[in-house]
Amino acid sequence: MFKAPYRVFLFVFALLGMPGIVMASSGGGGNHIDLTSNWVGYVSLLIFVVAYGFVMAEEYTHMRKSKPVLLAAGVIWGIIGYVYASHGFTHAAEVAVRHNILEYAELFLFLLVAMTYINAMEERQVFETLRIKLVAAGFSFRKIFWVTGVLAFFISPVADNLTTALLMCAVVMAIGKDNVKFVGLSCINIVVAANAGGAFSPFGDITTLMVWQKGIVSFWTFFNLFIPSVVNWLVPAVIMSFAVPNIKPAAGESNVQLKRGAFVVIGLFLLTIVTAVSFHNFLHLPPMMGMMTGLSYLKLYGYYLKRTHKNGKNSPDYDSEKAEERVGDVLAFDVFRNIARAEWDTLMFFYGVILCVGGLGFIGYLSMTSEVMYGSWGATVANILVGLLSAIVDNIPVMFAVLTMNPEMSTGQWLLVTLTAGVGGSLLSIGSAAGVALMGQARGMYTFAGHMKWMPVIALGYIASIGVHFLINASFF
Repeated sequence: MFKAPYRVFLFVFALLGMPGIVMASSGGGGNHIDLTSNWVGYVSLLIFVVAYGFVMAEEYTHMRKSKPVLLAAGVIWGIIGYVYASHGFTHAAEVAVRHNILEYAELFLFLLVAMTYINAMEERQVFETLRIKLVAAGFSFRKIFWVTGVLAFFISPVADNLTTALLMCAVVMAIGKDNVKFVGLSCINIVVAANAGGAFSPFGDITTLMVWQKGIVSFWTFFNLFIPSVVNWLVPAVIMSFAVPNIKPAAGESNVQLKRGAFVVIGLFLLTIVTAVSFHNFLHLPPMMGMMTGLSYLKLYGYYLKRTHKNGKNSPDYDSEKAEERVGDVLAFDVFRNIARAEWDTLMFFYGVILCVGGLGFIGYLSMTSEVMYGSWGATVANILVGLLSAIVDNIPVMFAVLTMNPEMSTGQWLLVTLTAGVGGSLLSIGSAAGVALMGQARGMYTFAGHMKWMPVIALGYIASIGVHFLINASFF
């Protein structure tokens, strides 16, 4: 990296329109251009910041969050491509952007399947029926707040924080769709719980998985983060619970029944999660392949439901031997209708964010930040800041940069950075995949500004979890 005087020198050249560019050998065997001190880097950073500003202001501007980041991603990579092409490296930027697109494609397909299953369960009246059962059982909003939080914490280590958050949010939306305060607080609680739950499992989050696959921390050692993870969730949950209305939700309709095949759809969703985890852990294939295989389960069962569907005895195709339809089942099950109802704004937002961050990483900012943090500030401060950074930038490229640098650290410090990278994204709604997905699912009820109001208590949990880690895992330092 450049020393400070050279940075000033290059910056002056950038202002004069004379880009100072340094060539460095890349790991791929080609050439890499360091643009961190060039006008390209500064402009790209500015574009990213402005785009994120529009994302944060979505609640006030009513501009969908995908629009500014899609434009930013295209402009950033367009500038990078122009600079590389002008220096004769016609394929370097192409290879890099294809790598980012592959990363997005895996997330996109995984998330699309999860959203489709949730839409299918909603169409089969699963969540509405569950709402009626919980209301009839006398559960208040506050008790449901705790139930969904506990489930999110303990399901996410087995499934993943994204799928878990979507599922719990669907329950919350079905129960309290008319109470904005309850839905907003519950979504914050779900995001924090799901992220904390994935932090102590080797395959509960991508960042823990990266550290485990690198061979830095053994499988069972990760579970020493269980208590710090519990503290990370419990501290803000206890404080927020006092703000949750301690009233019972409205009863609503009581004659809602599950549509035919509802329990089978639930079973297929669980089987899909098992398939995704098995593909990843035992076959060493991307979890996305397991999820797409699971989508075929729903498609095939949907074919059966469609073939055996009838509208009533007056239908010309009525067959008394076919399964009886329940109340309200007027239209035949259509899996493609459920796919079409996916939250496309969220899916496009993920594309923009991954490409923007990938572009900044390709410019050299992520590796430069890692070197400064670990080289100048020390492991403890750097690892805590990694968590804060992951609230703004996706934790996957941040952890990748740390693993690439591979600083000399004790097992305790590696556990610390695993914890902070996993739970730090809870500080902002845009800091984790779970938060971004829920902003789309509970649009207008769970927002960036609403999450931001509770950031101090979430930060309190973040600090408390770090303190507990140093206290109970002192032997690893």
